[in-house]
Amino acid sequence: MTKLATLIAVIAALLGSAAGALAQSGAPVPVVITEASERLLAPITAYPGMIISRNHARLAAEVDGRLEWVAEVGTVVRKGEAVAQLDEVLLAQNLLADEAAVKREQARLKYLKAEVGRLTPLVKKQSVPQSQLDEAISNFGVTEAETSASQARAALTREKLKRTRLLAPFDGIVTERLLQAGEWAESGTAVARLVNTTALEVQTWVPVNALKYVHQGSTLAITGNPRNTTGTVRTVVPVGDNRSRLYEVRLTLDDDIWPVGADVRVAVPTSEARKVLSVPRDALVLRRDGTTVYRIDAEGLAQRVAVDPGIAVGEFIEVNNIEPGDRVVIRGGERLRPGQNVSIVETSAKP
Repeated sequence: MTKLATLIAVIAALLGSAAGALAQSGAPVPVVITEASERLLAPITAYPGMIISRNHARLAAEVDGRLEWVAEVGTVVRKGEAVAQLDEVLLAQNLLADEAAVKREQARLKYLKAEVGRLTPLVKKQSVPQSQLDEAISNFGVTEAETSASQARAALTREKLKRTRLLAPFDGIVTERLLQAGEWAESGTAVARLVNTTALEVQTWVPVNALKYVHQGSTLAITGNPRNTTGTVRTVVPVGDNRSRLYEVRLTLDDDIWPVGADVRVAVPTSEARKVLSVPRDALVLRRDGTTVYRIDAEGLAQRVAVDPGIAVGEFIEVNNIEPGDRVVIRGGERLRPGQNVSIVETSAKP
């Protein structure tokens, strides 16, 4: 540690000597500049948020049965592909019985229809009593209803048989197996968790006093690791949490390359935007005696100007003591001295 500290001190002394020699020689110092400008800025507060998926579900079994297999964690599936399979033997046998019942009722219905047709002319000839025909017509109606019921039972069993395959309702990745192959799954029991990792949004909670500055369609800055981005407010849920008294805000992301569950911070305005004089944050030179910026005058000399930083939003920050259009240094200001000649190597676009 002693050697490292000594080395740092030597390097700092050499750099200071080099800067001093450059200043004394009168050689211009290369800098990058931009113009100070007025813009609308609003004070912001960063609230914690989280990257969530708009499509995530605990997929449940729709019929009772023993699980034959469940997709491994990490399996990527498309919408309509199988996530799990239940044993279908019992339902297949039930379907055979239901279809046999349908055929039995259809045969009886055919017989009763013929019976009604045979008795009708006999009743007209008064060869048989009317009550016998009425009974045949009644039996025909009952059998017709039973045929429809048996067909419905067969259709229901057929549908249950289809649902022994647990299908993905959307594209996603299996993140958890809640039941394993060989276990019994009852209807409604969760089997696997599926998450769509591309349909993402940010979930955050804000206090009531911030609601009037956040609206559907508002663009808010989002800070995260390893990068920053922006999001558009999709919705503001106007119902506060009973305990925290906070309100949920959902934002769509400009990009979807984020891990689900990542922590972020959302910059939410806390008052109306107002017009202020602003410069890029890089223009500020922070020292023990205060914060300054270097302004370049018409003769190309650096002027040190003390400023009081104000509202900061994104890369811009409010300052005082300079005028709109003033040229300020955003690269190279750390080695400047008041009155030093500069060489402008690049002019940044007007902020």
